[in-house]
Amino acid sequence: MMIAGVFCIQPQVRQAQSQPVTVETELEREIRNVMEKGINLEERKRQIPAIATAFSRYTAPERARRLAALCYLKTLGTLFMPMDLAEIALAETGGHGLSAKAVSHKGALGVWQLMPYRAKSHGFSPDEMENDEKCADAAVRELSSKLEMAKGNLSRAKKLYCGAGPDAEAYDLKRRQYRKEILQEMGINGLKKAEMEPKGVVQPS
Repeated sequence: MMIAGVFCIQPQVRQAQSQPVTVETELEREIRNVMEKGINLEERKRQIPAIATAFSRYTAPERARRLAALCYLKTLGTLFMPMDLAEIALAETGGHGLSAKAVSHKGALGVWQLMPYRAKSHGFSPDEMENDEKCADAAVRELSSKLEMAKGNLSRAKKLYCGAGPDAEAYDLKRRQYRKEILQEMGINGLKKAEMEPKGVVQPS
């Protein structure tokens, strides 16, 4: 009877072994979600070499490539493109070598210059702003909150990222110049097509 029981179980075991379980990584799951939303990943990828080249004018090539990759990864599944995050980084710390240790005279921290209390509001400690990945995460969350304040106007949200007043005006002019630099790296066609960022309401894809 016991032998019969064993023979009865074996086919089920063999069947289970013939169906390997594929474990989906977090990144693969994120990419799949983005594709299901109809977002053009090719356009996102096309921006990365241009961003890396623009970054390399202000920091070492290896670091430029790493920061460019973060701009791609951290904007997946959001309303933002890699270039949106890149131009903010350049406007904030391009003049300081895109340093993770950059600290403004007002106390803003990291490549994307988060004020300590804003970093905390997004779940990070001020010290964590020296970590590029966490700083990029905080920057995306900060820009999202500004986009809500700006009622979907992305251009205004980027200006609000810096604050208000004359400093914000100067910052926004600088940011737009960096955006042009990235677009020029993407080529003449890219520049004609996307030189002026959309000023209207950003719609989820």
